[in-house]
Amino acid sequence: MTRIDVVDNHGQFTHLEHRALRDLGVDVELIDNTTPPAEIDADGLVLSGGPDIGDIGNCPAYLELDVPVLGVCLGMQAIAAELDGRVDAGDYGGYADVTVEITDDSDPLLGSLAPETRVWASHADEVKTVPDGFTRTARSDVCGVEAMSNADRDLYGVQWHPEVSHTEEGEAVFENFLAICE
Repeated sequence: MTRIDVVDNHGQFTHLEHRALRDLGVDVELIDNTTPPAEIDADGLVLSGGPDIGDIGNCPAYLELDVPVLGVCLGMQAIAAELDGRVDAGDYGGYADVTVEITDDSDPLLGSLAPETRVWASHADEVKTVPDGFTRTARSDVCGVEAMSNADRDLYGVQWHPEVSHTEEGEAVFENFLAICE
């Protein structure tokens, strides 16, 4: 059975990420972001959202574990910041129901959602420039980089929260990530 760990960056929806994966039949564990990388034995990781880019613990080191990683909101920002992308304050600010345009229909994480989907996202901070080797895979009228991926390294990020009921195809995002991890 595929094992995915959800890394807790102290976000308000982290438990919903854990539940969404569990409901898909995944062997899933919620771990703190201070867990030493050597203690992780998973086929994939979800870096949860959270309130503070300064409190992401060992998330940068987890990117070197050679397992697929899905960053959600702050998790995506942590990936971008660690790999020399640019993260800054969003123009919109707080949470919003947003129509997202999938800009790469061949992307293994989001391609099946093309051409667009409705999501629930926070835009207080956002990725402004994707790191080298990454592709912007979604955009919206509110945010230029709603999602990014580096399929060669199996590193993916979404600005929105696939785990909440307001996101129309959130379960599909987790199903696609599970397929990547398998």
